[in-house]
Amino acid sequence: MNLHTIDTGLFKLDGGAMFGVVPKSIWQKTNPADTNNMCTWAMRCLLIEDGDRLILIDNGIGNKQDAKFLSHYHLHGDDTLDKSLAANGFSRDDITDVFLTHLHFDHCGGSVERIDGKLRPTFKNAFYWSNEKHWNWAVTPNDREKASFLTENILPIQESGQLRFIEDKDGVAFHEGINIRFAYGHTDAMMLPQIQYKERTLVYMADLLPSVGHIPLPYVMAYDMFPLQTLKEKKSFLEEAVAGNYILYLEHDSINECCTLHATEKGIRAQDTFDLSCL
Repeated sequence: MNLHTIDTGLFKLDGGAMFGVVPKSIWQKTNPADTNNMCTWAMRCLLIEDGDRLILIDNGIGNKQDAKFLSHYHLHGDDTLDKSLAANGFSRDDITDVFLTHLHFDHCGGSVERIDGKLRPTFKNAFYWSNEKHWNWAVTPNDREKASFLTENILPIQESGQLRFIEDKDGVAFHEGINIRFAYGHTDAMMLPQIQYKERTLVYMADLLPSVGHIPLPYVMAYDMFPLQTLKEKKSFLEEAVAGNYILYLEHDSINECCTLHATEKGIRAQDTFDLSCL
């Protein structure tokens, strides 16, 4: 098995929304905001190469939305999905599986492209993997979360016949060496791949823990639907990760790709930060 970092670009989100009840005077020390209170975040995906399967975990915001929509998120940087795939010797047509941790637009927007005004799956040779509980949550969204679930990112996958569901069961196997953890605080039934790689355990953190700056327990996003559930899930995971010396792969941290953890007098904190290629 080989793992490859796939950077799809940078975007901005409101710092207060990203850190919830934590005051700006504290979070801005590690995540400085611009004059509009916006902080820069990555949309870092992961490519798993194993045998005849090429599995892409998440795929960024995509480029099919109109200029007004994209202007809200200030997309910037030189990286794109296609450019990053090519840098690793692949193209979108090589992808056999697209694993979607959840269906918020910054995680699945690249799933679908617009060609001559028509929507179609970006990865024509791939199965797209979600789970039935989260899918139903996304296609019939609550009023608070519906702005994150865009029908043009979701329904064309189902209409194409390429959609597949994973059993909603913690620890379920997806592929040899890849089991799935479920988390329910950020959104219902978000999936976190847990990968055995080079005799280590690596977990793709998605939005359970977006960045190193979110490791302290109270640092829970205002975007989370059930923040107390997130708090419980974070605490349990962080303790397990310290005990197991896990590697955390960070989807939204604009600086750090990976980190390990250790226990300190102030609680669990980042120990080492490094790029995936250093493993």
